[in-house]
Amino acid sequence: MKKHEIPSGRRGTLPGIEPAFRGKVRDIYDLGDRLIIVASDRISAYDSILPTPIPGKGIVLTLLSAAWAEWLTGIPHHILETDVSAFPPPYCGFTRELGGRSMLVRKARRIDLECVVRGYLAGSGWKEYRESGAACGISLPRGLRMSDRLEEPIFTPSTKAESGHDRNITIEEAGAIAGAEAVREVRRLSLEIYRRAHEYAAARGIIIADTKFEFGFIDGRVAVIDEVLTPDSSRFWLAKEYRPGESPPSLDKQYVRDYLDGIGWDHNPPAPDLEETIVRKTSERYRMALTSLFPAINIERYL
Repeated sequence: MKKHEIPSGRRGTLPGIEPAFRGKVRDIYDLGDRLIIVASDRISAYDSILPTPIPGKGIVLTLLSAAWAEWLTGIPHHILETDVSAFPPPYCGFTRELGGRSMLVRKARRIDLECVVRGYLAGSGWKEYRESGAACGISLPRGLRMSDRLEEPIFTPSTKAESGHDRNITIEEAGAIAGAEAVREVRRLSLEIYRRAHEYAAARGIIIADTKFEFGFIDGRVAVIDEVLTPDSSRFWLAKEYRPGESPPSLDKQYVRDYLDGIGWDHNPPAPDLEETIVRKTSERYRMALTSLFPAINIERYL
């Protein structure tokens, strides 16, 4: 199976309408100056889409993104509408298929960077620190442990790969890709969003260890696009389980990665099916992220 190919029987497209683009998780329908972005229940790991979906996952991603966009006052974003009944025809007629998992957004000119903010030393940042004492060219203090909180969050951009892995790059390399002025603005916005969201989440028992954003130009202004602070784009830890020097359990698909490694999958397609218990517990983790951060949102109405 090629990368980004959807497993047979798991396409989830609207009857009679093919998306303009189908990614690992999202289907995108092009309306000219606007897009409809639909978050499916597909889950990917190690650059492969797994044949087993995670029920409700796409709804969690969409509801969280929309809630954060509304909460982050003053931050430009591309979302126009999440009420399917207000979508243009024929999409307004697909309430069951699109409810809770779709957004009508303004089309943007994408900035080809993954804008990563790290507040804690984890993932590829921890790996690079062990090797060089730095993360993406940013020197860090000696003696830091896995999962340690950094004195200040750092902006560590990466390439945006259509397939394969993104590659961590320096600010200078990012400027060569997107332009120095654009990089200064996405860095400013990324750090501002992270700091505000981290404080909000910490008050609700969630640590946002790191996250990544995507940005684009809308009417000449840099705006947040795609998803915002979701379990697919962020590393969420339960504060009560956080221990510096250890890798805390996370409310995201790391549980799936650990399972796949545990059964000995070599990360080459085709990906194996997930056991029912793994599906259920992964779904629970995604929903916990939503209900912990925005408890007033009723996900059940969409399930």
